[in-house]
Order: sequence, then structure tokens, then C-alpha cells
Amino acid sequence: MRQFVGLCLRYRGSVAVLALLTLLVGGWIASQIPLDVFPEFVPPSVSIQTEAAGFAPQQVEQLITKPLENALSGAPGIAMMRSESIAGLSVISITFRGSIDLYHARQGISERLAELGQSLPLGVATPKLSPLVSSTKDLLMIGMTSDKADLYTLRDRADWVLKPLLLAVPGVANVVEFGGETRQIQIQPDLVKLVSYGFTEQDLLSAAQGALALRGLGFLDTAHQRILLQ
Repeated sequence: MRQFVGLCLRYRGSVAVLALLTLLVGGWIASQIPLDVFPEFVPPSVSIQTEAAGFAPQQVEQLITKPLENALSGAPGIAMMRSESIAGLSVISITFRGSIDLYHARQGISERLAELGQSLPLGVATPKLSPLVSSTKDLLMIGMTSDKADLYTLRDRADWVLKPLLLAVPGVANVVEFGGETRQIQIQPDLVKLVSYGFTEQDLLSAAQGALALRGLGFLDTAHQRILLQ
């Protein structure tokens, strides 16, 4: 060790030049390395959430989760698919192979969901594909309870008050709400009289949708404009 220190002192000029070159090369290499504050340490994945207000877990499994799994199976790049069916909500989690292009894989999933179309039961909301987020995914779950407000009021507050406020927070990519009771407009016509007047169910549905638009309810999505013809 003493000999090494003595050698460095004897050729201190050369040692200083080598140290400077090492520092410059190391700094250049470090600047070219892709770095991230929160590196992705899990395989790329997406989740598909489908809301079905009033459906029991068994109904969600048989009428929603299974058809979605059948439609999504065989999509390019899928390494594993898991599902969970709870009251009023179906959640399908898909994990892709590490070498897959996530944007291409998501496009394949979106196309298969579009092909599924309106084959889901009446009253089921459109399946929602989760946005691109980091591996941390869901960070917070919020529950709303009240001794005075009913389930309809709680759901309205969650949809129209709490969700917009949370989405306005910087860094929040998505807010998914489920549970409670979604308000519906139910029309139960007498089909015999309807036919006798020369109208069809589609005529009634179109008239009801037009009435909603005239009353300023056109901004509501299909989950809030649900019309059940029974």
C-alpha cells in the first residue's frame, strides 16, 4: 500500500490526468443510461372494469366476466389473465409478456372489447380499460357512508362531486367508482297497446332519448340514461 501511494505521488501528474478522464467518461456514460425515479419492476399489465349495478356476484361471473374472458383470450402478448367478480363489478387483470409492445397489446384488447359490442346484458355499463399508469397502480381507496343520505345520493356525490375533484389533483390518472345505486329511468309499456297504436319498442326508446336530451340530460352517459323496456 505504501509503495502504491509513493508511486502515485511520483507520477502525480499522470494520475491526475487519468482521474480527470475517468470522471469525464463516467459522467458521459451516466448521462446516457435511461433512469427513472420510480422504475417499472413489474411486467406490463392492464385491467378491465365493468360495472353492473344490482347484479349479484354469481350473475357478474356468468353474464359478464366469462364472456369478457372468452373474448379476450388469445389476444397477442397475454401471459396471464385473472378475474374477480363481486357484487356490481367485474374486474379482469391481464399481464403481458415483458417483450411485448404495451401500446400494441392495449390496441388488441381495445379491438376485442369493441367487437363484444352490445352483447352484454341490458343494464351493464361499457367495459373500461385502465389507463397507462406506473407499477404502483391503485394508491388509495375511499369509501362513502352516511346515516342520512341514501345509496342513490351517495353515488351521485361520488360521480359528480368527488370524482372530478380527485381527477383535478396533479398526478391522478384515473378514478374508478363502484357500488351504491345508480339512478335509472324505467319505462314499462303495455306492449299490446303499443303495437295497437302502430309503434314499436325502438320508437318508444328513441322518443324517450329525445325527451332526455330536450330536458338537458343529454350529457349523461348510457349508465345514467338506462331505459328498461319490459
